[in-house]
Amino acid sequence: MTDYSNQARKNKSRGYQKLRVWDDAIEYYVQTCEVFRKFPYELKRVASQSIASADSVHRNIAEGYCRRSIREYIQFLYISLGSLGESVSGLHACGKSKQISEEEFQQLDTIAYKLENGLLKLIESLEQKREKGEWVDHLNVKEDGAIYGNE
Repeated sequence: MTDYSNQARKNKSRGYQKLRVWDDAIEYYVQTCEVFRKFPYELKRVASQSIASADSVHRNIAEGYCRRSIREYIQFLYISLGSLGESVSGLHACGKSKQISEEEFQQLDTIAYKLENGLLKLIESLEQKREKGEWVDHLNVKEDGAIYGNE
């Protein structure tokens, strides 16, 4: 299996990759793909929407982090939480209609529950930082000494 995380590529805008909640969101997406990719043709729209909403969770965590504004970061985390809600709602519908097995439902719901709690804790932590004025909204990058390329 290919390891897509390259520890040599460090950058402040990639700091979201250190977040447990981002890892959980990636795992949720991977597991969602495994469950829904085997859906029959007549349910491809349902499968596609399930995968898309799970995909949106990790993407919004990353985008919010990269915005560097605490207001926008929190806003994107709430969007991520909304995408997770959409995904879990679809999960319940698919479970009740027997489109997925009880085991598949429990597997995904367990990850989603952990992910939801992680997002809520992160949002709470960031809101506290915002209230205390402990957030820096810029990257402090100096252009004159910047190195570009593979380094």
